Amino acid sequence: MMFLSASLAALAAFNLYLASLPPISNFDDIKPNPVTSIYSLDGELIKTFTAFRFEKVSIDEIPANLRNAVIATEDKNFYRHRGFDTLGLVRSVFANIKAGSLKQGASTITQQLARILFLSNERTFDRKIKELIIAHRIEKTISKNEILELYLNSVYLGSGTYGVQSASKTYFDKELDELTLAEAALIAGLPQAPSVYSPFQNPDAAINRRNQVLKRMYKTRYITKQEYEQARQEELKLSTKPRLYSFNKAPYFIDFVLNELEKLGFEEQEISQGGLKIYTTLDLKSQEAAQDAIVNNLNAYGLKSDNTQMALFSFSPTTGRIYAYVGGKNYEKSQYDRITNAIRPPGSAFKPFVYTAALQQGVKVDDIIEDSPINIRNWAPRNYGNKYRGKMPIWKALAISSNVAAVRLIKKTGVDAVISVSKEMGITTPLQNDLTIALGSNGVKLYDMVVAYGAYANGGFRVRPYSVERVENSRGVVIYENSGPKIIKVIGFETAAGMTYMLRKVVEVGTGRAANISQAAAGKTGTTDDYRDAWFVGYTPDIVAGVWLGNDNNSKLPGITGGGLPAKTWADYMRVATKNFADSVFDYPKFESDNEAPVEITDEDEKPVEDDINIDINTDETQGEQNTQVQVQPPVSNTEVQQKEVKPQRPFEVKEPEPKQQQAPLPTEQSAPLPGM
Repeated sequence: MMFLSASLAALAAFNLYLASLPPISNFDDIKPNPVTSIYSLDGELIKTFTAFRFEKVSIDEIPANLRNAVIATEDKNFYRHRGFDTLGLVRSVFANIKAGSLKQGASTITQQLARILFLSNERTFDRKIKELIIAHRIEKTISKNEILELYLNSVYLGSGTYGVQSASKTYFDKELDELTLAEAALIAGLPQAPSVYSPFQNPDAAINRRNQVLKRMYKTRYITKQEYEQARQEELKLSTKPRLYSFNKAPYFIDFVLNELEKLGFEEQEISQGGLKIYTTLDLKSQEAAQDAIVNNLNAYGLKSDNTQMALFSFSPTTGRIYAYVGGKNYEKSQYDRITNAIRPPGSAFKPFVYTAALQQGVKVDDIIEDSPINIRNWAPRNYGNKYRGKMPIWKALAISSNVAAVRLIKKTGVDAVISVSKEMGITTPLQNDLTIALGSNGVKLYDMVVAYGAYANGGFRVRPYSVERVENSRGVVIYENSGPKIIKVIGFETAAGMTYMLRKVVEVGTGRAANISQAAAGKTGTTDDYRDAWFVGYTPDIVAGVWLGNDNNSKLPGITGGGLPAKTWADYMRVATKNFADSVFDYPKFESDNEAPVEITDEDEKPVEDDINIDINTDETQGEQNTQVQVQPPVSNTEVQQKEVKPQRPFEVKEPEPKQQQAPLPTEQSAPLPGM
């Protein structure tokens, strides 16, 4: 009771103070906050949040549906309060006191305008008090319609647009008076989180948000039930005109940066309008080399269709700094990020996890394995062209990407061990518990594959990639600084050394020879059934990078394998990216193998189909096409858990498994088109 009395007394005193405040003088001369700038690791400006597309319109030119949609969504009591919503403020104060920090806001349109024009976006109680005071003074200075007009012309609405007029042209290529009710509602839903609800990046999320706005308009009686139902059913039709991104030198990377900043607690308005200086990990020369390698190689192969895409992701396996990030060949035409969003089967690029589990259990790189036909009940995997070489060392089986050898290994180690190793190393997508995962039958993300391979380069330690080094506010004060790499041990040092030895053989004499850059490098090719996906994931002591190539609609590529175009693109990129690390060598002991016989690679082995998943499930049937699953949520995990290593066992010679072992069913995957494609 005493607390309530004290709170009411404080509120009364605050109201008296507000009543004594004068209007804001020279209001017309007020300018918005300084723009936020984003820099690469070497200090180059790579992105500015500036009104590159800003067009001021009067309140009379803004359709009633759009004005009403914004009010219903952002501030339903706009025309009744004096700058802040008292009841909403009281609720948020109690919620924040209970939480011990500023977790819940109650910002009116006027408060948001105060923040845009006068304040930083720091989440502090002090800033919130200033925001209330300035909002009240704004209300004393100009009319409600003038406040709404200024807000609708100044608010950031994503894709480099400020204000509703530029948003209308950017998203729909329309003048404001041409917008439908549904389109107006979509724009009105953007201020809360412009990147999250961007119709270019997340069309499904944009539609869901649009429908929430329409529901609020219906509940506040701005529209009828019939108008609500019709607008909810309206198909999303976006502008197809090229959008201006020349101010953004690494657009897919910038999207990743914005997501990381939001996870660190920065609000989107703070990022876009807070006058911040954001210093990132990006190596601009590496980024440009990655972009050039993708475009030049696709053009050289005649792969110019918008449907054909290539992605490249690169980071330091020791520090976690992201060096290059290209989520597709043309951001203006497709903002869909194929590094963190697309889930595609990796083919033989998954085989190293099988070999890793085997080494963890005591297998040696020169142990002998049979490269010969195998039949496990009704399951008969085979090599391309039914070509087999008989007995060979483990390292050679991986170098030539033998399918039957990988199946023998997973049969020996157990499927659970392979799944456990792959998950520990960084694979976050579901893996079917059967033997076919040895041949890369389940979908994975390029991001995860690159993270996992990084553990081979880093002595068995997995490092979480990051993009933001530090953030300074508009006064130059550092308000965030990365605390260093997030590291977890996932495999043994000897296992990482053995895998690096074998993966170097892949590049030196095996299917990945197109990735040979004449310095210490290791990696693995991958090609899926009917040439639908082609991969190369590899590393040097200092940089790990992965390349994926495929069609967004999961159709066939024209006979391209992981050992071809992806490996060449990887090499073109790495020759530039490794210039500062030209003399680096792997810090692993040298292997003295008794089985260093030369590998005989024929033209057939060089075909990307050497990696094909080609499995007979019955005596007269073969596995159908591998489908692609898609997940739109970013895969970055917020939880790092120390994993136990598998205890090594005595080395053994890998022999053919007993036929009495259980049958391995084929994985069943749902095929789905990429969103927004």
